This record gives sequence, C-alpha cells and structure tokens, in this order.
Amino acid sequence: MTTDAFDDSALLRLEIAAAAARLVAQDGADYASAKRKAARQVLGDAPGRPNVLPDNDLIEEQVRQYNALFLADSQPARLFQLRTIALQVMEALQQFHPLLSGPVLNGTAGPHDEIYLQLFAESAKDIHIFLLNKNVLLDMSESPHFKGARYDAVETASFLWKNEGVHAAMYALDDMRGALKPRDGKVLRTDIAGLRGLLAASLAARQADHPDH
Repeated sequence: MTTDAFDDSALLRLEIAAAAARLVAQDGADYASAKRKAARQVLGDAPGRPNVLPDNDLIEEQVRQYNALFLADSQPARLFQLRTIALQVMEALQQFHPLLSGPVLNGTAGPHDEIYLQLFAESAKDIHIFLLNKNVLLDMSESPHFKGARYDAVETASFLWKNEGVHAAMYALDDMRGALKPRDGKVLRTDIAGLRGLLAASLAARQADHPDH
C-alpha cells in the first residue's frame, strides 16, 4: 500500500508535467524552462521539492495528450508538413549522413516547433562550407553532445528552409557509432529511410481514414 506522501508527490509530478506540456504546446517552450515555470505555477513559493519534478518522458506523454485533446484538427497536418520539409533538407544534406531528432521525430511537434538534425563529417568546416556555397544564411551556436555531458559541445548551424527553422548539429564521423540504437526501447533519432517510413505510414493512415480521397 502506498503512503499519502508518495501519492501526493506523484499527483504533484503529474500536475507539473501537465502544466509544462501546455507551455510546450502553446508557447513553444523547451522542456527544461517549461518544467521550471510549471513548478513555480503549481508549487508557488513553497520550498523546492526536487522529487516532484517530472522527467522529460512524462512531459512528452502529457504533450501527446494535450495535442490529442486540443490540437487534433491541426497538429497532425503540422507534423506532416515539418516531416516533409525535414526530408527535403536531409536529402539535400545526404552526404553528411543526416539524422532527425526531437519533436519532429517523436511526433509531438506543433506550431512552434522546429527541425533538429544531426550531421556527421570529417570536419564541421565541410558542412559549413557546403551550406555557404548553397547561399544558406547561417547562425552559428553550440549544442550539448547527444552522448552526454562528458563530451564537448558541438557546433550547430541554424538556418531557414522553406520558412521553417532548422538546427543542424555537426558531429565527427566517429560519433555515428551507435547513434541509431534505441535507448530504453525509445528511438531518439532516425535516418532518411526511417523518416520516409514515418511519412508513408502517415499517408496510409490518412487514406484509411478518408478512403474516398
């Protein structure tokens, strides 16, 4: 039998996750800032209780529920649009072994979301020069390494493609090792073939829902 304290923490964790999900879906907040703001909304000035902060998986689950409840008429089309544009970008950058990650991959992407890619080359300069030669205007920054904090941050090129924001993190070729392996059974990135499969599945689902179209 669970204790009242455990039940209280679980309920608070879920409430914070739901509030964070609204901030993500409505305002385009990132998970970390949404979690902090949601905790302040729910807990107010109460002393911090780190054990009630939800993890990203719970927030993602709540974003899915929010999309299903409030954005069912628009979110699937938005997701399909972003995935279609992501495929175009990945095909254009095919020589750099592009992988898709983030909300466009996991299916939670909404009106404020952008496309997150991971590219692999012998040198980040190769990608940089390739994009500049295509007359793509770049905004350079850094992103945390997907392998964790023990690894140095990686250079990231942000640009517009068909008026959608794209953030391409640039990795060394050696970083490809294991990049497509699921973590805890969850797919964190996919290649061009995987994205084509997701788009094909979406089209098949549409046709099943609207057989006369």
